[in-house]
Amino acid sequence: MTARLRRLSLALAALLADRGAAISLAFLVVVTLLAAGAGWLPMDAMRQDILKALEPPSAAHWFGTDELGRDILARVILGARTSLQTAAGAVAIAAVVGIPMGLVAGYFGGWRDTVLMRFVDVLLALPGILFAMAIIAVLGRSQMAALIAVGITGVPNFARITRAQVLSLRSRDFVTAVEAFGASSGYAMARTILPNAWSPIMVQAIVLASLAILLEAALAFLGIGVPPPTPSWGEMLRTGKNYLHEAPHYAVLPGIALTLTILSFDTLGRAMSRVLEDRHGQAMPAGDRQEEGR
Repeated sequence: MTARLRRLSLALAALLADRGAAISLAFLVVVTLLAAGAGWLPMDAMRQDILKALEPPSAAHWFGTDELGRDILARVILGARTSLQTAAGAVAIAAVVGIPMGLVAGYFGGWRDTVLMRFVDVLLALPGILFAMAIIAVLGRSQMAALIAVGITGVPNFARITRAQVLSLRSRDFVTAVEAFGASSGYAMARTILPNAWSPIMVQAIVLASLAILLEAALAFLGIGVPPPTPSWGEMLRTGKNYLHEAPHYAVLPGIALTLTILSFDTLGRAMSRVLEDRHGQAMPAGDRQEEGR
């Protein structure tokens, strides 16, 4: 365990040494803290004041106001909560469903692998946005429906990456040793193979978070995402495009927040992938190899 913590700390230090990754992580931390503390903000995202509708950015309203006189900055921050909740829930659903599928398919092979991977191929063949729209049409328009729809579209990626990792680890000596000592298949998969396959899975989780935020915003932009009055970046873009000439800040500023958030997740995921590839490309000390096999 000490060796694993040491490797984790070294990987984190290498990640933070990347300026883009460090800036992206800092931005995401700030966005998350603002979203978590949105209820304590001095601005009220739901308070309407028609007399102040479509005001430009000012000292009183840093991002201006919308068509109902609501503070856009407060709604952007509350919309961040919607996007982050959807991303976290979607990643959780995709991981809970996709990782076991990949473990079983890669470990046992044979007909299990064939059946599970053909199911994954079917999901991959369906356009994500259309599949999500079909799920929302069945479940109804709500944040939970959007979360489930986005989560299911991410299942194939987790399943394929996990399967690839299992296939590369299945014949390793430490897995063979655990099986030789009489460990069950479940133990070998959950306690031996999976802990050594977390690196690419973590990268996939970060990448999927950015895709989930983008897909949630796309659904809201089409008018089938999180229903009003819950703020959503996609919903703000959909409404704000109608006022581009008289109040360009309405659509531009939420769009910038959405773009920076997705870009930060993507940059962080790419940097983490590079760090992990560099570390895996180096030979580990004997002590670390023994620790990894436990």
